[in-house]
Amino acid sequence: MGLTSNKVLALAVLSAVLLFIGTVWLWPRLARRGRRAVGGRIGVLLATQIAVFASVGLSANQAFGFYASWADLLGRETGQGVVVDHDGADAGGPLRVVGTQRVNVTGGARPAVGGQIQKVEIVGRTTRIASPAYVYLPPEYFQPEYRTRTFPAAVVLTGYPGTAEALIKGLHFPRTAHKLAQGGEAQPMILVMLRPTVAPPRDTECVDVPGGPQTESFFAKDLPDAVGHHYRVGKRPGSWGIIGDSTGGYCALKLAVHHPGVYAAGAGLSPYYKAPNDATTGDLFQGNRTLRNEADLFWYLKHRPAPDTSLLVTSSKQGETNYKATLDFIDLVKSAEPTRISSIVLDSGGHNFNTWRREIPATLQWISGRLSDR
Repeated sequence: MGLTSNKVLALAVLSAVLLFIGTVWLWPRLARRGRRAVGGRIGVLLATQIAVFASVGLSANQAFGFYASWADLLGRETGQGVVVDHDGADAGGPLRVVGTQRVNVTGGARPAVGGQIQKVEIVGRTTRIASPAYVYLPPEYFQPEYRTRTFPAAVVLTGYPGTAEALIKGLHFPRTAHKLAQGGEAQPMILVMLRPTVAPPRDTECVDVPGGPQTESFFAKDLPDAVGHHYRVGKRPGSWGIIGDSTGGYCALKLAVHHPGVYAAGAGLSPYYKAPNDATTGDLFQGNRTLRNEADLFWYLKHRPAPDTSLLVTSSKQGETNYKATLDFIDLVKSAEPTRISSIVLDSGGHNFNTWRREIPATLQWISGRLSDR
């Protein structure tokens, strides 16, 4: 049974409940003196606490999508291998569909009614980075009257470490996009959902690491190229947007700022504005001060020409540590024409899925209004 299996969670919860009941039932017998009684008390308390902690940990992982599998949890993830023909003649192309699933909406079993989620493997033609992803196709994509139509696309990124599945199961991006489009509140869009950690377990912060993974180039060039060759996506620069939360939010803003010719809009949910330097990232810049500065969005907008793109940032007055930085960023962008800035500021909300679920409908409406389907 997998780490994210409901059966595993149910078994852990059941074990915790049974151990708690057993502890209460056996406690009178274990309240005696003697080594066996003391050892029994230690054993039942320890077992109960382990079961409770396991239940809480599994529940948190289900809610926030920190780890996708036991191998991922233990740092032994090996599922990134994709066979690539390096002469560029790979018959499968840069994107390969490996599975499909229904969207959790009424009539979701029929793609022409509920749309479809396709699990894909993407291989960057220039960066050689391979990454799994999920692609949401709206119902209109399968309807005969739209067979020649192209659709706008939005890349959707998790935080770190995050899992792409969390964007579907925890944050409900496909279901929300479907609801908004069916209600006429947003246009039908293709969503390309993945995590920014394309070189696990390293957190590359969507940076082209000198001598390492060219992550920014993967998202700025290879990903749109692969998706555009496989799906009916608009070809103009205004056809693409990007959304992310936390680390993904920083990546979304940075990619829109650095590559306005690719991403016409970028939305950061609870973002930060500068690449960190810690144990998860390692030395991303190898002493290159220019690269370090350009990864700082405040520095970039002060020292480089303002990009022609639209940005959205979110925070909350209570519960988010980025509130002051977000206000400062808004003030900076307001004077950086032609860059445009919008914001969602909640009265309260922590750095978590519940907060982002409250912001996602408005975010999808916002990005829909800034993308072209041509």
